Amino acid sequence: MIIKNKEQRVAVFVDVQNLYYTARHLYGSKVNFGAILKEAVGDRKLIRAIAYAVKAQMPEEGTFFDALNKSGFEVKTKDLQTFVDGTKKADWDVGLAMDIIKMAPGIDSIILVSGDGDYIPLVEYLQNHGKLVEVVAFGRSASQNLVARADDFTDLGKMEKKILMKYNRREKK
Repeated sequence: MIIKNKEQRVAVFVDVQNLYYTARHLYGSKVNFGAILKEAVGDRKLIRAIAYAVKAQMPEEGTFFDALNKSGFEVKTKDLQTFVDGTKKADWDVGLAMDIIKMAPGIDSIILVSGDGDYIPLVEYLQNHGKLVEVVAFGRSASQNLVARADDFTDLGKMEKKILMKYNRREKK
């Protein structure tokens, strides 16, 4: 557990797909990203909050991205790629990591909102450069190696009432 103080400069980087699909599959719910931002930052100085999302050409995407923006996030999107064999791919791992590395000199604590173990080398790099790294994710699906490596871990599964919203009937279809 790290000591969090008001003078600490923090930045939040959210792997939207990681949280979105975990909440949907494990909890049958949607994520309130604004509530996560509030919980993660607390009363510290927020320097920047970026949400990394993939455009899947769904009709509700525009509304979703607008909601992220209104919640305090800068939203970066990437198109879903479809390959000749029909496989689809889109992830922000490298883009998110590069943004963090570029911004790290002006930040005291990096808040990574993802449970993806692929970020372990990034966490180690940041810590080797004197940065604190906090991981915020659902404990049930987060990489235990990532959790163990982080300076602090917040389990979103322990704050379901604050950060999860049930789907209404129309949205489930």
